[in-house]
Amino acid sequence: MTQDFIVFIAKEAVYTTLLLSGPLLGSSLLVGLLISIFQATTQIQEQTLTFVPKIVVVFISLVIFGPWMLNLLIAFTTNIISTLPQLMY
Repeated sequence: MTQDFIVFIAKEAVYTTLLLSGPLLGSSLLVGLLISIFQATTQIQEQTLTFVPKIVVVFISLVIFGPWMLNLLIAFTTNIISTLPQLMY
């Protein structure tokens, strides 16, 4: 096991994490921005107004992007498991 191999595994793990969290965080960010604009224009300063739509949108995007995210995670895990024999030498 060399340092290059460890850096490669760490890079792939970070990249996979970013890909997995991107759709959920992006949709939550977009809804939060739209609600903030709505609150600024109507001057409604209710703090709980932002949480429920964000949670709903995150669950909807999880249903939409869930299969893709699962396939990505399975591919990463398969890659890690298939390289385990190389770690012994």
